[in-house]
Amino acid sequence: MYTHNKQISIGGAAAANAKAALIMLHGRGASATDIMRLAGEFNAKDMAIYAPQATNNSWYPYSFLAPVEQNEPALSSALALVDEVVAQAITDGFSTDKIYFMGFSQGACLTLEYITRNAKQYGGAVAFTGGLIGEELKLNNYKGDFANTPVLITTGDPDPHVPLSRVEETVEILKSMNANVTLKVYKGRAHTISFDEIGLANQHVFI
Repeated sequence: MYTHNKQISIGGAAAANAKAALIMLHGRGASATDIMRLAGEFNAKDMAIYAPQATNNSWYPYSFLAPVEQNEPALSSALALVDEVVAQAITDGFSTDKIYFMGFSQGACLTLEYITRNAKQYGGAVAFTGGLIGEELKLNNYKGDFANTPVLITTGDPDPHVPLSRVEETVEILKSMNANVTLKVYKGRAHTISFDEIGLANQHVFI
C-alpha cells in the first residue's frame, strides 16, 4: 500500500494577482497535468490553479465503495495532501471562501470527501461523476457548515464506477450541511466530462 508524496503543479494566474484559487483533483490513471488542461474551459482565467499529483496516478487502490480500511493508508494520505494544498492556497493569500475545488471520477470522490469532512464556506466545488467514499458512509466523519457554498455534482446513469444511489445519498448529506447543491444526471452518458457539464459548472459555480 502507498502514501502520496507532496507534488503540486501550479498554473493559472499568479497568486498575487488572482481573484481566487482552484484546486483540481485528477482521476485514476490520469495526472495533474491532464486535469489542469481542463481549467481553460472554465471561467477561471483569474484563478491560481493548484493540482496535486497522486502517487501511482491513483488516490486510493480500490473502488470508492470498498471498505475504507482497504483503501488505507492511501486515502488518509490523499486527504492530508489536499489539506496541504488548501493550506498553501491560504498561505498564498486566499481565504477559504475564495477557494474552489474541481475533480473528475476518483478525483471527484476525493473532492467530495475532503470538503464534507471539512465543511465551511468555500468558493464552490464541482464533482464530475463522484460520491462520498466508503462501503457505508459514517456520518460522524462529516463536520461543519457549507454556508450555502455552491456544489455541482454530475453523473451518468448508469455509470460503470459510480452508482446513482451513492450520488443521491451524497447530495442529501451535503444539503443537510447547508451546501447549495445542483445535481445533473445524464442517461446513458459515458464515463467522461461533457461540454454540457462544463457549461453547468460555469453557470452554477464559476460565475
